[in-house]
Amino acid sequence: MLIGFVIGVVLLPACAFFYIRFGYAPVATAGPPLPLEKRVASMALKARIKREAPKEDSVSPTEENLMSGAKVYHEYCAVCHGMSGQPKTPTAKGMYPPPPQLLHGKGVTDDPVGETYWKVANGIRLTGMPAYKGSVSDLQLWQVSQVLANANHLPSAVSQFLGSEAPVK
Repeated sequence: MLIGFVIGVVLLPACAFFYIRFGYAPVATAGPPLPLEKRVASMALKARIKREAPKEDSVSPTEENLMSGAKVYHEYCAVCHGMSGQPKTPTAKGMYPPPPQLLHGKGVTDDPVGETYWKVANGIRLTGMPAYKGSVSDLQLWQVSQVLANANHLPSAVSQFLGSEAPVK
């Protein structure tokens, strides 16, 4: 029993420390994830969003709001998340985990708008997703969230705008 205690309390944490200290942990974007990294991060994110995401939309998905949200998306999001019909940007190709291409395929259109708002406002730790709260207005956060929630059925003017080239940064 004493040997099990020593292994569990002393040896395992010491091995983990030296694994990290001597540079064996994968820290490059091309490196593999650490054991349980995806599971722990996903579990924590889902719990936090469930507790904090707004339940009510602050902005309705009118054509005016969607176009304003599309402009915000083009300015701040497209460099990582891409534009409709465009290939991944060099920035997106070099990120780990890879940013989802939000206007291609399923995206976040099945997520509640409040969940998308929370992610845009607060960012997601260890993913490269920055927090935009404090950088853009609350109205703009809601507008871009509405664009993403309604990406499968946007007005034609908004769809055409989002089909333009992504900014390269």
